[in-house]
Amino acid sequence: MAAPPLLLLDGIRFTLGNVPLLTGAALSVSPGERLALVGRNGSGKSTLLRIAAGELEPEDGTRFLQPGATLRYLPQEPDLSGHATVEDYVLAGLGPADDPHRARALLEGLGLTGSEGTARLSGGEARRAALARALAPQPDILLLDEPTNHLDLPAIEWLEAELASLRGALVLISHDRRFLSRLSRATLWLDRGMTRRLDRGFGDFEAWREEQLELEEQAAHKLGRQIAREEHWLRHGVSARRKRNMRRVGELHALRQARRDRIKPTGTVQMQAAEASASGQLVIAAEGVAKAWGERRVVRDFATRIIKGDRIGIVGANGAGKTTLLNILTGQLAPDAGTVKLGSNIAMATLDQMRGALDPNRTLADTLTEGRGDQVWVGGKPRHVIGYMQDFLFIPDQARTPVGKLSGGERGRLLLARALAAPSNLLVLDEPTNDLDLETLDLLEEMLGDYGGTVLLVSHDRDFLDRVCTGIIMAEGEGRWQDYAGGYSDMLAQRGEGVAARAVAKPAREAPAARPAASAPAAPAKKMSFKDQHALATLPATMEKLQKEIGVLRNWLADPELYARDPKGFTQRTEALAEREAALAAAEEEWLRLEMLREELEGSA
Repeated sequence: MAAPPLLLLDGIRFTLGNVPLLTGAALSVSPGERLALVGRNGSGKSTLLRIAAGELEPEDGTRFLQPGATLRYLPQEPDLSGHATVEDYVLAGLGPADDPHRARALLEGLGLTGSEGTARLSGGEARRAALARALAPQPDILLLDEPTNHLDLPAIEWLEAELASLRGALVLISHDRRFLSRLSRATLWLDRGMTRRLDRGFGDFEAWREEQLELEEQAAHKLGRQIAREEHWLRHGVSARRKRNMRRVGELHALRQARRDRIKPTGTVQMQAAEASASGQLVIAAEGVAKAWGERRVVRDFATRIIKGDRIGIVGANGAGKTTLLNILTGQLAPDAGTVKLGSNIAMATLDQMRGALDPNRTLADTLTEGRGDQVWVGGKPRHVIGYMQDFLFIPDQARTPVGKLSGGERGRLLLARALAAPSNLLVLDEPTNDLDLETLDLLEEMLGDYGGTVLLVSHDRDFLDRVCTGIIMAEGEGRWQDYAGGYSDMLAQRGEGVAARAVAKPAREAPAARPAASAPAAPAKKMSFKDQHALATLPATMEKLQKEIGVLRNWLADPELYARDPKGFTQRTEALAEREAALAAAEEEWLRLEMLREELEGSA
């Protein structure tokens, strides 16, 4: 006979403003159960969890908690006010029979001493303190709302292991697919105010959800009902996008293999031709890069080359210097030593982790159009703002909604829409997955899969890194960074150890940017030859001419009727395009070599 539930919610109704948010939701938690609570941003997941925690009263429905059962709740934004130090805050959450030594051990495991003042904590430190307070009593039921927010990869993997070892029941809200898949044994889907339960973990949820939506749509057609276009997009478009994304799995494997082929055993990258785009084939080249903040070395002797089409993830613990390295590679921060060269015709669009400034009083449409009518310029072409909004899962009625009324996930979508509208061939994303729900992550992955340029991103979302990246730059400790081909899982397989390990403890590992001694000349020349000086001066004009010729040839080949009308001309122009693309690649490589030689000679003068 199954044990009675420790916590039971039934027929829960709740209205936010004039909008019904929960219209009969239910939740049942049995002893030791591991439940993932999923749904779109704004569907009411956090509200339902607050009602389960007893912090919010529903308008209708019942809540039952077994007498004597202990429950702890981690909100998205923990409040540490009223406590001088982190240790005071954590110990205040213990009951009379709870062990304060466990609380202190949890703080140590989460990288805190307990003596930190609560008024000066960062978002990540506050989240770690709140986690220690929730975990320390070892409650019968643990309710966690986005526990991985603001945590780095070592902390996420530590938390996974800690939660897996608990004997109590667990209810999780998270956008981290891998976190949910590893910890859940059942899934509760909150959709349009109602809940549906799958007695399997999150790993089986997305396929099950598609089946449910397909059955629902078939039933709707049988009844002759008309499904609203935007509602169909928001709910059923997920399935179509996921099916399209299956095609990209093969494409991603091919890109990763191409990157592996370019990486030498020492971790440096060779140039190879790739499909042409608006930028040159070489996007970024770094040699011997070093950076320190005071006595702390953030980057040490790092070298890499990134070519068009690469999707590079920068990974490491908080404080390792991920954003610093990103800024150095994109030319926004000068290194203390070494050189960084950006290729030709680079047009960069950036989304930083602080999410920039959004005017809360401005409407969603005005934010996208900058107040200039109803058109958004996307990639140099005009689009109606309503259509562009729908690409990012907004409905037309939200066009006049003030930004301040949007949820955190909706604001994240809005910022992505604004960043991706800017013409670019280099997309720089610093923590792009923060506050995004699973559907929006699907959308972002699809857009990055269709993006014709190069992507640099910093993220702690392991599943997202696996789905998007062709290469990983990993912080190995003490300012050392290593370049790996493939996604996050590929990087772990190549390292043979977890993300918290530090390569400096292994003397057999070479510095990631080390180059073969034979490749370096014994002594640099004192000055450039006349031939090199002439080439350096004339190559930019040569590259510009080749780019114009490539543009003309592409315009010719864009004509879908050209082959039928003039097959010989089609063949000639295709061959000419390939020749000019190869010439441009060679010119860019030579220009880069000469420019770096010039700087080296000037620096040694």
